[in-house]
Amino acid sequence: MSKPLQIRDLQTIEDLYQAIAVEKEVWGANDDDLTSPTFAIASREAGHLWLGAFDGDKLAGYAFAFHTMENGKPSIHSHMLAVREAYREYDLGTKLKLAQREKALAQHVHEITWTFDPLQSKNAHLNFAKLGVVSNTYKVDFYGTHSSSVLHQNRTDRLWVRWLINSRRVEDRLRGKENRPEMLDALSTLHPLISFYGEGKPKRSDLQTALGRQRVAIEIPSNINEVEEKDSVLAREWRDATRWAFTESLQAGFFVAEFCRTVRGQQGQGVYLLEKSSISELV
Repeated sequence: MSKPLQIRDLQTIEDLYQAIAVEKEVWGANDDDLTSPTFAIASREAGHLWLGAFDGDKLAGYAFAFHTMENGKPSIHSHMLAVREAYREYDLGTKLKLAQREKALAQHVHEITWTFDPLQSKNAHLNFAKLGVVSNTYKVDFYGTHSSSVLHQNRTDRLWVRWLINSRRVEDRLRGKENRPEMLDALSTLHPLISFYGEGKPKRSDLQTALGRQRVAIEIPSNINEVEEKDSVLAREWRDATRWAFTESLQAGFFVAEFCRTVRGQQGQGVYLLEKSSISELV
């Protein structure tokens, strides 16, 4: 890295072509599934948000978001964020999200939404633990059953998350105030709806017992990409099991409140904590 990375708007057509190159590099998709240059140019001119992290003139990562409505109020949907592998130690995902937040607040927008694969533990940690998102919506096969991207081969289920950017919860997280001890204490009393057993397989607990409590826990592998590389059948089992757990819990009135990365012996996993109350009460 030649000098400190600069985060700024993508200002030129060349900047936007760099973003599409980063998208192709990170997502591994073919041309049919990539953002088209004409759309990128038109959307930027229409006022949508294209933000990049630059190492000199080279784009290290970017985030694209567009204006929309959420529950009848102006919102911004963050559609894509991609960071080149060589720059992932610089926490650019967080920095690009914070830049989106600054842009949104300047435009008097108080909510940003996006989707992510709930089996991706690193993304879950960023979204819930560091940024303070919440979610009450699970999208089955959001982009279809698959796409050409290497990250879309085990179905494309997504959590639709809400980032209430001027809430106390979010401000606390951005100041580094986490509630990990309280969460670990809560998880210690719960038997997860989905947990590990045997050779890293998912085990389902009794649904009615779990839904009768005020909190539900759902465990996921620490690295689903490694699972997919080694055993695609096992990765599909995790998708099916967690899809069942999330959809049943959310339909019963729970919402996803937290995510925690933990380790048991030699087997690491992450744990979601779902609460049976309203999002407004939490934030």
